[in-house]
Amino acid sequence: MLLLFDLDGTLIDSAPGILACIEHACTAMGVQAPAREVLRGWIGPPLGETFPGVVGSDPARVEAAIAHYRERFDRVGWREHRVHAGVDAVIAAQRAAGHTLAIVTTKVRAQAERIVSSLPFGADFARVYGPATDARHCAKAQMIAQAMADFGHCAQATRMVGDRHYDIAGARACGVASCGVLWGYGSAGELEAAGATALAEQPGALAAWLSDAAASVPARGARAATL
Repeated sequence: MLLLFDLDGTLIDSAPGILACIEHACTAMGVQAPAREVLRGWIGPPLGETFPGVVGSDPARVEAAIAHYRERFDRVGWREHRVHAGVDAVIAAQRAAGHTLAIVTTKVRAQAERIVSSLPFGADFARVYGPATDARHCAKAQMIAQAMADFGHCAQATRMVGDRHYDIAGARACGVASCGVLWGYGSAGELEAAGATALAEQPGALAAWLSDAAASVPARGARAATL
């Protein structure tokens, strides 16, 4: 099978670096950063989609905010994360089973590749899919479709794992079964409403779901099974 994983929230807790970089950008732009509980909702969507709510819709201001964010992230923010407990065992088991693994993220590809290469299991991922530059809108479906084309896997032989509705919606658009993980930044309600095939409360449950080759996309409107 082709197993596709989101990065932020799914494999790593990257909140410390991302939130600090957003706050840095807001300060540089002369605006007040939202409270951290609000900013946690910024983890997942592209910055081009979230910054306009704080710095305004002027494209030049949005690009300036992203540039300030990127300056700190490239310098130090990319290191401010930790691997979620138990995820390493999930990755090791899937590679041992002979599956192909890849990352599908809205994080700029160069940034994501830098982070993935630093992870203890980074070499287990065959490829990292992400936008070349900060995008205005999420393109998970296009990246999932590209991954399937690149590795020659059909939707029935592909699985998507993520923690936000963008991951689940992208998978559904491609006819791919998905598992929403509950240790990330999205809620069970968000993931279920997006149409997740299953919800995993802990990595062991995710491993069991990934090992079930019979997992299939449920009918539209079906309730996700919580593992």
